[in-house]
Amino acid sequence: MISEVRQKAALAQEAAAVMNRLTTEDKNAALLAMADALLARQEELIEANADDLQRGRDNGTSSSLLDRLALDSARIEGIAEGLRQIIELPDPVGELLEQFERPNGMKVEKIRVPLGVIGMIYEARPNVTVDAAGLCLKTGNCVVLRGGSAALSSNRKLIDILKYALAATALPVDALQLIEDSDRASVNEMLKLNGLLDVVIPRGGAALIRNVVENATVPVIETGAGICHVYVDDTARLDMAASIAFNAKVQRPSVCNSIETMLVHRSLGPSGLATLLAPMKDARVELRGCSEAQAWMDGIQEATDENFATEYNDYILNVRIVGGLDEALAHIRRFGTKHSECIVTETGANAQRFLQEVDAAAVYHNVSTRFTDGFEFGFGAEIGISTQKLHARGPMGLPALTSTKYRIYGNGQTRG
Repeated sequence: MISEVRQKAALAQEAAAVMNRLTTEDKNAALLAMADALLARQEELIEANADDLQRGRDNGTSSSLLDRLALDSARIEGIAEGLRQIIELPDPVGELLEQFERPNGMKVEKIRVPLGVIGMIYEARPNVTVDAAGLCLKTGNCVVLRGGSAALSSNRKLIDILKYALAATALPVDALQLIEDSDRASVNEMLKLNGLLDVVIPRGGAALIRNVVENATVPVIETGAGICHVYVDDTARLDMAASIAFNAKVQRPSVCNSIETMLVHRSLGPSGLATLLAPMKDARVELRGCSEAQAWMDGIQEATDENFATEYNDYILNVRIVGGLDEALAHIRRFGTKHSECIVTETGANAQRFLQEVDAAAVYHNVSTRFTDGFEFGFGAEIGISTQKLHARGPMGLPALTSTKYRIYGNGQTRG
């Protein structure tokens, strides 16, 4: 008996040939129909999401993870708006990247083409289901989605709504597939579907990404965990630094571009640290720090190397006092995950050195790390944030979901 994973991947592969024939207008019309359907049927979606939320509460899921899972009218409107923004973006498929002629008269073009069939493995956020569908379909790709079990009811309803919308458009309904089998074996099967899946993209926590990277035989675009830092330099404006750090930690702590550690220049002293952490304490952020930070301020628990290497996705912040930029850079090299890093400073040379030396997908000077996001970068929705260096890096918008093809024109040339 053919497994659900293999069967749905095969259906997506068959649909890929149809996707290659579609125009930008065909794809945009489908995305608009999807956005309209989400709004028209949002009550059904909220009801399905309530099942997931209740199951999460029954299972003791943390409040931060429940926040990632939750859908309401405002979030559904935001998801639909993400699809509309993708419509407004240029279609990269067919873009002419290079054009040249060889001495024998042979004409060569290099163009963008779809990757083909993308396998997407992700965790609790149901908005990723729609983001992935929209980005993949706009770029002429088919997509096989495997979300986390925590959002299964929401994802089933989302795919039901999106496929209903696709049925009235030129896009093949089979271009969009959801794996409903919540057993981990379904993930492991996807990772080895060479010949059916062209690429796998994991999006989630460190354990999920590590499993995909270590076990896949299908090519992987790695999206990484977010152990992000803000370094407050000795010339930083403390009011600005406190605002940036607070936003980067508290605005939405459950996401990968929130910070986990604040590095503070020693010269700022206990009073400077108190200014930086006052908003965190007011928001009841749990503070963990080095021995020096503990000595400077009451209420800071001990932070070990394990803490500094943990992506909390919660209202928890590590604090470390450092002697300067060199020590801050060394800490980031040791504990960072090459996602997003920030320096707050008024010293231009320190800012430039930080931006040049830190090995991360996004580096910031006096800006919150929360902006590492496809929507904020103007890409519309994103498929994920790549922390690798091959093919794509940072927020992955439409061009990251394409490959290239050479088209060669001649009049009978043969190679001697």
